Amino acid sequence: MGKQKFYVVWKGREVGVFESWGDCKKQIDGVKGALYKSFSSKELAEEALLGSGKDYINKNKPKSELTVEQKALIGDPILESISVDGAWNTATGIVEYQGVDTGTGKLLFRQGPFEDGTNNIVEFLAIVHGLAYCKKNGLVIPIYSDSNIAISWVRDKEVATHQSRSEKNKKLFDLIDRALKWLNINEYPNNILKWETKAWGENPADFGRK
Repeated sequence: MGKQKFYVVWKGREVGVFESWGDCKKQIDGVKGALYKSFSSKELAEEALLGSGKDYINKNKPKSELTVEQKALIGDPILESISVDGAWNTATGIVEYQGVDTGTGKLLFRQGPFEDGTNNIVEFLAIVHGLAYCKKNGLVIPIYSDSNIAISWVRDKEVATHQSRSEKNKKLFDLIDRALKWLNINEYPNNILKWETKAWGENPADFGRK
C-alpha cells in the first residue's frame, strides 16, 4: 500500500484538507477553475491551505497581475457598503466571522469563535448577518464577500456543506438553521457583490492571518 496523501482544495465546493482522493474529487468535479494539490503530510497540507493555491500549482511561474485595462473594467469598490469575511483555523477547526464598514474599516459585528466549522460556513453566516444588519438599520447598501461559494449558498438558500453536525458544532449549526430561516422569510434589496481581491487587495474584513 502506498503512503497516504493529503489533498488541499483551495477552490471547490468546500475548501480544506481531505484525507482521500475520493473526498477531494467530490469537491472539485464540475467546478470550473478548481484548485487542488496533493501533499505528503497533513502538516504540509494545512500549511499550504493558508496560502494561495496558485503559488503551489504554478510555483515556477510568475504571479499574474491585472493589467491597467483589466482594473479599469472592474472599477473601484463601493465604499458605502459592508465587507464580510470568515476565518478558519485548520488545525483546531475553530471559526469566526466579522463585518466592517468598507470605507472606514469600522467593525460592525463579529461572531465566534465556534468549534468544528469550515471557512465556507462562516463566510455564509457573515453574509446573512450583514443582510440582517442592513434590514434592522434600514441600510440599502451592497455587501461584499470574497467567497463565491458562500454567495451561491445565500442565493440558493441552501448550505451545501459536507461538515457533519456534532455536539461541538451545535451552536454553529443552530446559527445556520436560523440564517436559512431568515433568508426564507425575508426579502432584501441589498446586492451581494464579489470582492475583487486581485484588483483591490485584501477584503477589508480579512482577519489578517494568512
